[in-house]
Amino acid sequence: MGHLNSTDFLNIASLLSEEEIEVQRMARGFAEKEILPIINKHNRDSTFPKELFPKMGALGFLGATLPQEYGCAGLNSVAYGLLMQELERGDSGMRSAASVQGGLVMYPIFAYGSEEQKKKWLPLLASGKKIGCFGLTEPDFGSNPAGMLSKAKKKDSKWILNGTKMWITNGTIADVAVVWAKNEAGKINGFLVEKGMKGFSAPEMKGKFSLRASVTSELVLDNVEVPEENRLPKAEGLKGPLSCLSQARYGIAWGALGLAMACYEAAVEYAKTRIQFDKPIGGFQLTQKKLAHMLTEITKGQLLALQLGRLKDAGTITPQQISMGKRNNCAIAREISHLAREILGANGILDEYPVIRHMMNIESVYTYEGTDDIHALILGEAITGIAAYK
Repeated sequence: MGHLNSTDFLNIASLLSEEEIEVQRMARGFAEKEILPIINKHNRDSTFPKELFPKMGALGFLGATLPQEYGCAGLNSVAYGLLMQELERGDSGMRSAASVQGGLVMYPIFAYGSEEQKKKWLPLLASGKKIGCFGLTEPDFGSNPAGMLSKAKKKDSKWILNGTKMWITNGTIADVAVVWAKNEAGKINGFLVEKGMKGFSAPEMKGKFSLRASVTSELVLDNVEVPEENRLPKAEGLKGPLSCLSQARYGIAWGALGLAMACYEAAVEYAKTRIQFDKPIGGFQLTQKKLAHMLTEITKGQLLALQLGRLKDAGTITPQQISMGKRNNCAIAREISHLAREILGANGILDEYPVIRHMMNIESVYTYEGTDDIHALILGEAITGIAAYK
């Protein structure tokens, strides 16, 4: 198993509890045993290893911070972050699948659902027996979800849903979709749309060169009848979906570090063994400078993520703080993947090494759940009090 300390230059492990270290070790083992041996084939074929869902469920990886009474692991936020980090060290697609299931499907059911909805869905989703997806983004509304066009019209004891969602992770394979739509008063409501409901389809999006081992879909809602008991009763307005995005963005701040670590470790190993001009390229100053920069940025990102986790567990975290973590850690992971590709030279474009796969994946992770620019403007508003994006 990979050394947990090869990227822990400041002994951040000394700031972690036994349980947090154990979760990281378990997740690292899962990634190395279950994800890495099969991920290249799935990445080449553009297929998703769906059989890993129940395995992740059995280990408590799905909805890991939610209470044990609903079949979840009840982990703290730092342990959850380390879990996301290690899954993404395997592949962004696997972390995305777990992240969506826990942060964007199980969390809204837990936070905004009825007791009946929680008892029905959370244990099924936690076990990986059922798969969920989150329908917010639309073809014309990504960074501006308030402009969504999806409509929900009340008719007797049912709701009639119409609209299209885009870029939906797990959509085609999902048993349930948390779909956000505007009611007749213009307020955003959340609905549990189930596979097989008439008028609901989820065609897979093809042609991706990033997150290839992940299912990305459209959701098409054509007069879909959803019973009132499938509406999330406690969610009204943008606060519902935005609170879910905070959960997901927090996980990404950690996940991006895992991707960066995988690229850095591949670069170090290659630099020590690749001989040019009669010595390893790791012995040249320019290569050493790149490696020093990569490790320093990973270390700063780890401290940022750890403090976010502690703030989250204390209940004092703000969405703006999460924005800083998501933005910084995705940006440094993107840079580190490029530097690793440079160090590997021509071999950097072969999937025999993990770098090119991670380098393609980070392009999605850098953009989704709020682009770099949007998070910069969220921080800008926090600093100046003036919203630049409105």
